[in-house]
Amino acid sequence: MAAQSLYLAPLLPSAPPSDSFSARSQLFFTNKPGKSDRLAGRRKCVHASSSSLSSAPVVDRPPLESARDGHRANQTLPKLRVLVAGGGIGGLVFALAAKRKGFDVVVFERDLSAVRGEGKYRGPIQIQSNALAALEAIDPDVADEIMREACVTGDRINGLVDGISGEWYIKFDTFTPAAERGLPVTRVISRMTLQEVLARAVGDDLIMNESNVVDFVDDGKKVAVILENGDRYEGDLLVGADGIWSQVRKILFGHQDAMYSGYTCYTGIADFVPPDIESVGYRVFLGHKQYFVSSDVGAGKMQWYAFHNEPAGGTDISNGKKKRLLEIFGKWCDKVVDLILSTDEEEILRRDIYDRVPVLNWSKGRVALLGDSIHAMQPNLGQGGCMAIEDSYQLALELEQALKQSLETNQPVDIASSLKRYEEARRVRVAIIYGMARMAANMATTYKPYLGVGLGPLSFLTNLRIPHPGRVGGRVFIKLAMPFMLNWVLGGYSPKLQGRSLSCRISDKASEHLRKWFEDDDALERALNGEWYLLPCGKGANMSPQPIRLSRDEHKPCIIGNTSHSDQSIASVTICAPQVSEMHARITFKENAFYLTDLRSQHGTWIIDVEGKRYRVPPNSPVRVRPSDSIQFGSDRKALFRVKVQRGSQEQRKTEDQLLLSTV
Repeated sequence: MAAQSLYLAPLLPSAPPSDSFSARSQLFFTNKPGKSDRLAGRRKCVHASSSSLSSAPVVDRPPLESARDGHRANQTLPKLRVLVAGGGIGGLVFALAAKRKGFDVVVFERDLSAVRGEGKYRGPIQIQSNALAALEAIDPDVADEIMREACVTGDRINGLVDGISGEWYIKFDTFTPAAERGLPVTRVISRMTLQEVLARAVGDDLIMNESNVVDFVDDGKKVAVILENGDRYEGDLLVGADGIWSQVRKILFGHQDAMYSGYTCYTGIADFVPPDIESVGYRVFLGHKQYFVSSDVGAGKMQWYAFHNEPAGGTDISNGKKKRLLEIFGKWCDKVVDLILSTDEEEILRRDIYDRVPVLNWSKGRVALLGDSIHAMQPNLGQGGCMAIEDSYQLALELEQALKQSLETNQPVDIASSLKRYEEARRVRVAIIYGMARMAANMATTYKPYLGVGLGPLSFLTNLRIPHPGRVGGRVFIKLAMPFMLNWVLGGYSPKLQGRSLSCRISDKASEHLRKWFEDDDALERALNGEWYLLPCGKGANMSPQPIRLSRDEHKPCIIGNTSHSDQSIASVTICAPQVSEMHARITFKENAFYLTDLRSQHGTWIIDVEGKRYRVPPNSPVRVRPSDSIQFGSDRKALFRVKVQRGSQEQRKTEDQLLLSTV
C-alpha cells in the first residue's frame, strides 16, 4: 500500500505560546503501526484521522490588525512552523532556540539511537566560552544543566607541545578571555549527555524519530519535506541541520564534494588519570605529518585523537588499530603512549576527516542550512559544534525580528530576507574560524622540530638536535597572535547576544597558580601529582624488570648501589651490574622535585634528557631529575633506567603496574 502523504495543519496565530504542541497543531502522537521505535518512549507524529489527511485544507493565517486601528498591544505575533532536518547538536539547539521564541517546531531525525550512538563512539565534545554564552542567551536553565554535567578544562593550562619530547611549545590562556568578558569557561561534555539534555528541553513530542528527509518542495509560500517512507509535512521554512553529508544541501545547491583534510583520525577514551590533571586541561602534541590531542573529560577518563597524514579510505586489520598506533606514535613521549596503552582495542575507532569550504550562499527561498551542513570544519580548534550553536542563536533571532517587522508593517513575514540576514551575519566569522582550523592542520603537517626531519637522505641531521627554523619562527608568530585570536574566537560573538548577564559564574575559578604555570615550566612540573618510578631499560643480565618506586619522603633518601643497606633511615635499591659501585648514587626529594647525586662512583652516573643529550652528573653535586629523563649508572649502559611519573587511585593501581611493565 502506497504511503499516504501527511500534512501538518497550519497553526493558528491565536494559539498561546504556553499551549502544548499537540494542542497548537491539532495533532496527537502514537507509535506508527508495524514499525517499532528505536528509543523507548519516542513517538511518531501523525494526524488524528488518516481519513481526513488527503482533504486537510491549508488554512491561511488570518490577517493582522492594522497598527493604525490602535490594537497593536492586543496582537499576538504570528506563528511560524519551522521544519528542522537533523536531530544532532545543531538541529536540537536551533529547535530549542526556535521553541523559546514561540515558534512551532518539528525535528526530523533518521535515527536518534544512531545519533546518540555516534555520540558514544565519537566521545565528548568541547563547548567553548562563545558557544556556552550563546546557550545562556537561548535558554539559561538548559545552559546551567549542560555546564553542571560538563568537565571544566578552561581553568587550566592548554596548548601545544612537542610530540617526542613532551616539552611545551605554546601555552594557551582560555580562562582570561572568558573571565574578562563575563563568559562561562570552556568545558567538555559527553555528546550523549549533551543530546539528552537538548532533546529533553526541546520535547519528545517535537522530535520525530525514523524520519529521514530525502526531498523538499519550496513553492514560495510554504515548504514541504518528503520523508524516505513517502510521508510529507509542510511548514513555513526548512532548516537543514543534517550534517556534512547533508541531503538538504544537495537538493538546494546540487552535489558538492566534501574536501578530504589529508588526515585519518583514530580516537578513544582511556581510563587514565595523568599526574598533571590538576594543571593541564588539554594538549596538542605536534609531529611531522601527524599529531595527537588529549583532553580531560572528567570521571577519571581522558579523551584522545590521533591524526596521521595518509590517503582517505584506509582500513586496519582485525584488532590492529592499537598496534598501528604504537607503530606511528610509539617513540613519542609517555603522555601519548600511556593513553594508547590504556585504551582497549575495541574502544578505538577510526574515521577520515573531511570539511567543507564555506560558500557565500547559505539559503535559498524558504530553506537555510546550519552547522556542518554548510561549514563543516576540522576539529583542530574545537569550534565545529560551537559554530552550529552560534548559528542557531542567530537564525532564531533573525526569524523573530522578521515576525516583529511583519506585525509592525502588517505585511507577510519575509522569510527569505530573514534567512539572508542570517547568513550575512554569520558568513565572515565562520569563514575566518574555518580558515584557522585549516591553518592549524597545515601547521601540524609542516611541523618539524629539528633540521633533517622529512629530508630523506639528510635525516641523519636530526641527531644533531638543531631546532628547525620554521619551528622557531612559528613559535614567535603563535605567541604574538594567539592572545588576539583567542580573544576574538571566544569573545567576538558575545556583543551580539541578548538576554544574558555579563558576569562570570562563581564556580568558574582558576587555580591561584595558573599565571605562574603559564610563565614558569618548572613550577608546572613541580605541580605534578603522582608517583615517580625508575623503569629498567638496560641490558644487564641480572636486571630486575620490576619498576622502582621512588620515595617522596624528604627525610628518607634513596641509595643506589650493588649491595643492600640495613640503615632504616634510607631506602636501599640494589642493582647488580658490573659498573655499579657499592654506594653509587643518591636520589633525594625536596620541594616537589627529585635530585640525583653521584657518590664519587668509579664509573660515574649519567643523565640522558628527552632530546638524547647525555651528560655526566658531577660528584657530590645534586642535579635535578626530570620526567622522561634516563639515568645511567656506570658507562656501559647495562644499568639504564628511565624516569616516569604515574598517577592512579588504589583501584587503578593494578592497571597502573601493568602499564608500567608494558612500558618497560
